[in-house]
Amino acid sequence: MRKILLDARELAHPEPLAKAINILQNIDKESYLYMIHRKQPIPLISFAQGCNHQVLCYESGQNEWHILITNNHDIDLKEYLVV
Repeated sequence: MRKILLDARELAHPEPLAKAINILQNIDKESYLYMIHRKQPIPLISFAQGCNHQVLCYESGQNEWHILITNNHDIDLKEYLVV
């Protein structure tokens, strides 16, 4: 699996959502988005779930979320979580 990293911790709203949606609209089954954000991105999660993508969210500490998204339902995203 190819990791597409998006570190959004220093990006201003709405840049993280726009970048992530652009990635998800073009993602293939051999890739996954790995986003690090300072908060849980509820609109992105809703968008991804609405597109039938698999989503994993993990809060590794205060103000640090790891969000993994793929359209490949045959993999376990927990295997790709790095904290």
